Amino acid sequence: MTRKRLQARCLCGGVRIDADFDEVEIGACHCDSCRRWTAGPFLTVDGAKNVVPAGVDALGIYRSSDWGERGFCRNCGTPLFWRSVDGEHYALSATAIDNLGEPPFVRQIFVDSKPHWYAFANQTEMMTGAEFFAKVAPTQEEPHG
Repeated sequence: MTRKRLQARCLCGGVRIDADFDEVEIGACHCDSCRRWTAGPFLTVDGAKNVVPAGVDALGIYRSSDWGERGFCRNCGTPLFWRSVDGEHYALSATAIDNLGEPPFVRQIFVDSKPHWYAFANQTEMMTGAEFFAKVAPTQEEPHG
């Protein structure tokens, strides 16, 4: 398997995130926290490895739950990533990645939190919050964000 190195950057260019991915696929999170943070669903490329940030003086980290943190540019406000508190799981903002190409849109999570007034036309895997947590953290209670 060939890893692909991708780079995300904020609007002002003050923060850059380089990361490797085994697969480049788009996912959407519809949880309340992601929608409030991004003013819509958070579109991500999940599974970032070897994450290397640059411009860390402008990188803000907000701990949004007991198990998750959000990274953003403190200068321009661009949402850049969600990561688990232990740093084992990263999801980079798909809309912040340069030269993303045409990856498939494969998954939506927290579909039970999505408002009724929007929907994607793509056929994707659809997971409720409970289904998502059962898959990624079967022993953990259902936290948000």
